[in-house]
Amino acid sequence: MTAAEHRRARRVAVNLPALIESIGQPDIALHPTVAAVYVRVEADRASVGTAGPGIVRDLSTNGAFLGCEPLPLLSRVRVAFELPQFGAIEAIGWVLWVRTRDCEIADALGEVVSLPRGIGILFEALSIEARLHISKMSR
Repeated sequence: MTAAEHRRARRVAVNLPALIESIGQPDIALHPTVAAVYVRVEADRASVGTAGPGIVRDLSTNGAFLGCEPLPLLSRVRVAFELPQFGAIEAIGWVLWVRTRDCEIADALGEVVSLPRGIGILFEALSIEARLHISKMSR
């Protein structure tokens, strides 16, 4: 890992068409005693059912960046895409950060890099086989 890289999982730059859908989270029935002391992060509910195309730009075993129409923070999403030499992937994740519009910055060499608008998601559910394949891609 470089000094600027703080992620635990290595990222792979990709360019994969994807379908993104905000799915919300299931309700949980708790025993009243537990419910009295239970605090849970709630997924954004306003965007549930919103779906559209995107591009997986950056992929790791833990999450991805998707160039797409931004969804609200803490949206729970389903992402479907084809991973080369693996096949169809369907993952569930949480929107942990949003880039609201395209921007440009200079990289370490002073060259201008374009960063598209989109969302950074943390995977909640992704098959172990897919995680292993992504891990092999990042070596």
